[in-house]
Amino acid sequence: MRNEHLARQIFATKSIDKLIRESELPGSALKKTLGPISLTALGVGAVIGSGIFTVIGTAIGGNPAALANWKESPVIDLLLHHGHIAGRPGAGPALALSLVLVAIVCCFTGLCYAELASMIPIAGSAYTYTYATLGELIAWIIGWDLILEYAFSNMSVSVGFAAHFVDLLDWLGFRLSPKWLSPAYLPLGLQDLAGKDIYAPGWHFGFNIPAFLIVILLTMILVRGIRESARTNNIMVLVKMVAILVFIFVGLHFIHPANYVPFSPNGWSGVLAGGSIIFFTYIGFDSVSTASEECCNPQRDVPIGIIATLIVCTILYIGVALVLTGIVPWQTVIGDAAPVVNALKRLTLQTGSPLLHWTRLIVLLGAIIGMVSSILVFQLGQARVWFAMSRDRLLPDIFSRLHPKFRTPAFATWFAGILVAIPAGLFDVGTLAELSNIGTLFAFVLVSIGVLVLRHKQPERRRGFRVPGGPVFPVLSVIFCVLLMAGLPVRTWERFFIWLVIGLVVYFFYSRKRSEFYKG
Repeated sequence: MRNEHLARQIFATKSIDKLIRESELPGSALKKTLGPISLTALGVGAVIGSGIFTVIGTAIGGNPAALANWKESPVIDLLLHHGHIAGRPGAGPALALSLVLVAIVCCFTGLCYAELASMIPIAGSAYTYTYATLGELIAWIIGWDLILEYAFSNMSVSVGFAAHFVDLLDWLGFRLSPKWLSPAYLPLGLQDLAGKDIYAPGWHFGFNIPAFLIVILLTMILVRGIRESARTNNIMVLVKMVAILVFIFVGLHFIHPANYVPFSPNGWSGVLAGGSIIFFTYIGFDSVSTASEECCNPQRDVPIGIIATLIVCTILYIGVALVLTGIVPWQTVIGDAAPVVNALKRLTLQTGSPLLHWTRLIVLLGAIIGMVSSILVFQLGQARVWFAMSRDRLLPDIFSRLHPKFRTPAFATWFAGILVAIPAGLFDVGTLAELSNIGTLFAFVLVSIGVLVLRHKQPERRRGFRVPGGPVFPVLSVIFCVLLMAGLPVRTWERFFIWLVIGLVVYFFYSRKRSEFYKG
């Protein structure tokens, strides 16, 4: 009998109508202040900044430091080449093709998100959707996964922010000790632009103070309220889009066609690995759906925000990738947490161009603002996942407690901030980005499956938006996401499974007993 109760509980789904009613209770209702423009800006704010200025370097250059360790090789390479290839290959200039692949996958997945968000306009995103479609255990797994996904995304962006902050200080002529401006763990070591070693690979005495402080500062802003956060984000998004366009149009005049040869130095393995490593940045449209409970008209606004985010960001990403690999050899961006601005610096030193000198400043300012807006959105999303899981009693009640004045989940926001800020001071961008990627792709797979399940279980329920083509797009979304997951290193899969095992232990020994479906 006990096993029967357990089986019923882990497959129990929450009523969509009940989820909506609970979200409207006076004690837990969030303010509804966002429209389609603010939602699109939230999405663009997350996508543009987290990858276009930071992770794009490791996607182009790969991870050659891992060549001696097969665990750092993509799973698909080990399967296809029987373990003879080690290390994560870089896409090189063919990252543009990686981005086209990623855009196709994101299109399929984004449409699935839009359909579910138009039906279930509740905080929690993929976690809430799976609770309503696939059952409590899968919902717990995806919620636990989203915590990993958002946290590591922001850790990597915070490290990127710090690298750009150091470059800004350099442009202004200030030289501070790298001990307080670089992560404590550096798998590739640290070199200056002349190639001189500053730190050997491994651990050293230091802490990335700018990465730590920016997360704490933005956490304070988020506690004050979503309206204030959204207004701040809208301004930052506009500034960084201008900076990106300046880089593209100025960079076009300094492209050397020889840098595009070979266009795909590592073949399709590099294209797939590049797409896999940069994919997490597109979680911006997940952030749009996470904020759906705070929308004035979620059935209309959320699909608009998701689709507009994908279109704008894909065009900008491809433009930056082509210009960046055209102005400098792709190998020069390996291990660089600020590849765009450092490429401009190298080119300025080579040509002495005043135009490039000032372009570097514009891009630096845009990149820094881009990092800030990206961190803001990811921290918003992470806190809302903690909030939603706590409201369902799967986490302690304190995470769903609202601030008496600002009506925001203050404790969840601060907890998420500390969770991100400290590791951001310790680790490098590549290590953090890979863990976020696999979490993102896994969430996308479950959301796509959720669309199919809900269509079967509740075909009559009103959908403000419906994915065209019947089951074709959700199925393609699942297939492509699994393919991109295969492009991630074995060690990333290993760490991901460890995280999931820890989550299952927490669920069976704590969360399950607090659930409304628990029978004792």
